[in-house]
Amino acid sequence: MLVELSLQDLALFERAALEFGGGLNAVTGETGAGKSLVVDALELLLGSRAKAAMVRKGAERARVEGRFLLPLEGYGDLVAAWLRDHLPEALEEDAEGGELELILTRTIGRDGRSRAHVNHRPVTQKLLKELAGRLVEIHGQNDHQRLFEPAEQLRLVDAFGALAGPLAGYRERRTRWLGLAEELERLEGAESERLQRIDMLRFQVAELVEADPSSEEAAGLRAERSVLRHAAELRAELGASLHRLSEGDSAALDAVRSAERAVSEWSGRVAGLEEPANELREAALHLEEAVRGLAGFFDGVEDDPARLEVAEERLGQLERLERKYGTDVAGLEAKRDELEEELEAMTGGAATAEALRGEVDAAREALAESARRLRTARTKLGTKLRRAVEAGLADLGLERARFSMTTVPHPEDAAGTLESDRRLFGPSGTEGVELLLAANPGEDAQPLRHVASGGEAARILLALRGALAVRRSTPTLVFDEVDAGVGGRLGPKVASHLERLGEHHQVLCVTHLPAIAATAARHLKVEKSVEGGRTRTRITVLFGDDRIAEVADMIAGGAAEPTALAEARRLLGAGS
Repeated sequence: MLVELSLQDLALFERAALEFGGGLNAVTGETGAGKSLVVDALELLLGSRAKAAMVRKGAERARVEGRFLLPLEGYGDLVAAWLRDHLPEALEEDAEGGELELILTRTIGRDGRSRAHVNHRPVTQKLLKELAGRLVEIHGQNDHQRLFEPAEQLRLVDAFGALAGPLAGYRERRTRWLGLAEELERLEGAESERLQRIDMLRFQVAELVEADPSSEEAAGLRAERSVLRHAAELRAELGASLHRLSEGDSAALDAVRSAERAVSEWSGRVAGLEEPANELREAALHLEEAVRGLAGFFDGVEDDPARLEVAEERLGQLERLERKYGTDVAGLEAKRDELEEELEAMTGGAATAEALRGEVDAAREALAESARRLRTARTKLGTKLRRAVEAGLADLGLERARFSMTTVPHPEDAAGTLESDRRLFGPSGTEGVELLLAANPGEDAQPLRHVASGGEAARILLALRGALAVRRSTPTLVFDEVDAGVGGRLGPKVASHLERLGEHHQVLCVTHLPAIAATAARHLKVEKSVEGGRTRTRITVLFGDDRIAEVADMIAGGAAEPTALAEARRLLGAGS
């Protein structure tokens, strides 16, 4: 529950520290004193929008801090589980004795910017809102209007039936089905592009397979082409060179050999010729080797225009492919392998789509079965909920009213498109619920929004809350003048209902009814004063005569009237 609420420089509050207890806590005070500022402060902890105007004049920032204690064996274990998933460091300081302590803080700067902390650790406003929503539930002066909303009615019915488990299972199956269905939709939507790509890949792979590019072949063809292009000129010039080297009367090879023999003979007789003799011998050998190489190359040179045409055509084919694919011949070989792999993967896409379609169908069937179980459970709740709410309505002066609930199936489209299935399988099932009321005997049951007045709606909300009280739900309930429109005759009944609600929840109620104030386990008074030209709002816990005087002031005539004081004492005696 909410143990402490500290306010600093918030609107008319300069500094205030409120301590709340279990059960029913009443907040009273004159109109305009600032009672609803307490609710505004709690709404800030719930993540409501911060406004610079909320900062007290002359202050740099406003600050709201709430301290909560929850038994871990109760609702606290659900909050602890949420923290483990979203803010595990907040659990490091668990108090001993089986209690979870949480300190939620919100500050607002003069510029309107706000910061949020949980256990003194900075968090996002979204995270604070999610956590605080598990700790406090606020019903404002016009908040009973939420009761008219289909989503709120469904939430209350599911809470009454303890359907959190089946609903979580349904949502898990819905998430899986929706993910698979959207993936299949994307895959099928890209089918035309996929088929076009497959056609292109098949053409390119066939083109490269037929061309069968080879780096070695290309290198050989380029060398052969260069010879064939100059065959006649090569034969003429190489023939002449061979003649001068080895075939003519004064062939160079014969001259070198003759010189080598002469120098070798003299080297045996004259010192100093051994090295020149060796060099001439090596020159002769090299020259012989060169002549043999030239002769062999010369014999292979053939002026063959037909072969040149074949080589030119093949090299032209390879060069066109190089330009097309932006790579060399070696890259063409790698490109062929790459395209073959992509083609294999793309042609397997049809099988992938078929397999995925089977998964989608199976996931949808599992979702439909989960939805049927959820619908059956909700339908069975009708009688039980009617009895519980009508009992509460009788306590609140609507004993002749008749309450009922009906399920409202979502429309089912025979076309079975993903969009229609999305509408059918909504986030909370395949149906909503409609809460109905016949306020007077003889009238037909009508949706609440058509027949419930403001006062009736507030009391119906209390009756529903009473029916849900035994469920594990939000530990702290805040009612901001939920008794608006409720006459003095019904005040004690509303008070009794809030008191019973306080047996299962901590209840904070901003009220103008003396019966509620007298019934509360803790009574806080909000009052406004002017000091030094500044308006200040204070909150005090009332006891004894002060409390009697405050309750008497809420009765016609006020504390100055003996009858009002007597009635206040009577109410407080009955409420104690």
